[in-house]
Amino acid sequence: MLARGAIDYAQPFGGAHWFDVLPRTAACPDLAATVLLHAGPPYHGSPPAPVINAAVQALLFEQLAADPASARALLMSGGVQLRPAQDHGVVTPLAQVVSSSMLLIAVKQQGHIGYAPLVEGPAPALRFGCAASDCLRRLRDVSARVDGEVAPLVRRDPVAIADIVRAGIAAGDECHARTSAANEALVAKLYGLGTECAAGLRANPAFVLPILMAAAAAAMRASRSDIEAIGGNGVDFGVRRRGGKAWRQLSAEAPRGTRLAGLDAVDALAAIGDSAVIDFCGLGAQVGTRDLIDPHSGIIDPGRVTSSTRAPLINLAILDRAGALGLIGRGFYSPPVSLFS
Repeated sequence: MLARGAIDYAQPFGGAHWFDVLPRTAACPDLAATVLLHAGPPYHGSPPAPVINAAVQALLFEQLAADPASARALLMSGGVQLRPAQDHGVVTPLAQVVSSSMLLIAVKQQGHIGYAPLVEGPAPALRFGCAASDCLRRLRDVSARVDGEVAPLVRRDPVAIADIVRAGIAAGDECHARTSAANEALVAKLYGLGTECAAGLRANPAFVLPILMAAAAAAMRASRSDIEAIGGNGVDFGVRRRGGKAWRQLSAEAPRGTRLAGLDAVDALAAIGDSAVIDFCGLGAQVGTRDLIDPHSGIIDPGRVTSSTRAPLINLAILDRAGALGLIGRGFYSPPVSLFS
């Protein structure tokens, strides 16, 4: 049964399945351990503080540095390279960076595979650019749980993404900022999951988010969308056209929205994250708005953006620019129309 005016919001995900969990070394075997993958287009200067925090955490996760000071020194010396995740088939949320042994969700659609890293839970979390050491402990915990219990289940019985999207939409999610119902539907699909593991996944409503991101990345490639990569890096927002290697990127503003209590005056980071792929596939801020959507694919058509001179809205969390507070609010970002011309 279709909801929201009989629109099938799962249209872009026909045939998409979460079928595996694997380390980045297996998904991207040509990448060195000293390469970290970040959201959005390449940096042409220093990355912002939240990404530096996440990169430091990643180096500690990989045991490439003994402490935060050593990790920061390694990063600043050029001993580590930061590269756009989407150039390597990976999408990563907000400020989170992906290192070599981090586990990736793998979603396949028509031979195209999208990858995304696990998220450890609510704030404080790596995706918010947090420096708290507890983030690493929680990431190790969820990685062990997923690798030991969840991965064998999805390899045996891959999960249809369209079912998860339809269940989420029907229950009031838009499958980006609100994911609780989609997450519940996902956990219910993991037949044979232990009670304790299921409870842990249910306690993290964002667990489904990278699965939806990986599915959206695969869907964009499978649909032959003219846009192959889209996202922000906390400085610029950019797009990469199908078949192209270079990003078109423009200076980004911070998302606008609702701040957490007492944080209205905090300087916000410019738009960041690869989760824009979700909205580009008609979910998130595009739920209820279809004039930019290609009716044949269910994916935003850049030609419709330029002809209407109205850019799509994208759901994005608002992060502290200084990297001290992490998540400070939630809102929307609207990239310049000229980016799509």
